Amino acid sequence: MKLNETVLITGASGGIGKELAFLFAKDGFNLVLVARSIDNLMKVKNEIESKSIVKIHIFSKDLSKEDEIISLQKDLNKVNIQVDYLVNNAGFGTFGEFVNTNLDEELNMIDLNIRTVTHLTKLFLTGMVERNKGGVMNIASTAAFQPGPLMAVYYATKSYVLSFSEALSNEMKGTNVMITAVCPGATETNFGNRANMHESNLFQSGVGNVKDVAKVAYKGFKDGKTIVIPGTTNKILANSVRFMPRKLVTNVVRHIQRRI
Repeated sequence: MKLNETVLITGASGGIGKELAFLFAKDGFNLVLVARSIDNLMKVKNEIESKSIVKIHIFSKDLSKEDEIISLQKDLNKVNIQVDYLVNNAGFGTFGEFVNTNLDEELNMIDLNIRTVTHLTKLFLTGMVERNKGGVMNIASTAAFQPGPLMAVYYATKSYVLSFSEALSNEMKGTNVMITAVCPGATETNFGNRANMHESNLFQSGVGNVKDVAKVAYKGFKDGKTIVIPGTTNKILANSVRFMPRKLVTNVVRHIQRRI
């Protein structure tokens, strides 16, 4: 990574995306921040500019919609911005048994958590390979390592992100392009509220500090790691499921997900 390069961060108006924006800016990277709320993006922009001298462009886009992704690409071309690094952070989850959850919301989630990650990576990875430098950080989840009763679709989307990232990392061998999947556990962001999970065993048992999660993610990305799992407990849990019977895994996850 070098100074004066540009990183595009989705879901940058809060949570992990916002904290990563501060970390990249501290190291002198110019920022392209994308989220739905222009007001929140402006607050992040002003806060970063008060602490760092970097160029910041903000774009209000609903990236779950394909035409908004195409619009973003056109906007970047208009101002001649080259994306050197990409952080696919935008995403959300839904809670409940699949037969009772809202289909439209789940399809929207699939679009944002999977389709958008794939589309944006396709848009910018080719240029990175041609320049033989750059990288993509995909925010997955510890949910990626096992099925997730009561959040079946969300867990499946994060499994895609992890698998996709690992495969691309292998394809990028021999280049200077990095691909990293970050797999945090429950973290103090707005995710829990949007997924209506704040009363679940998972969130009641304790959540990770968002600044600490972002720092671990950023360091792992700079170090060129393929998979980054913030937190010792999360690492143990993510790896232990490989040795457990699959039915036991789903029973354990359901218990963790269940509301108190």
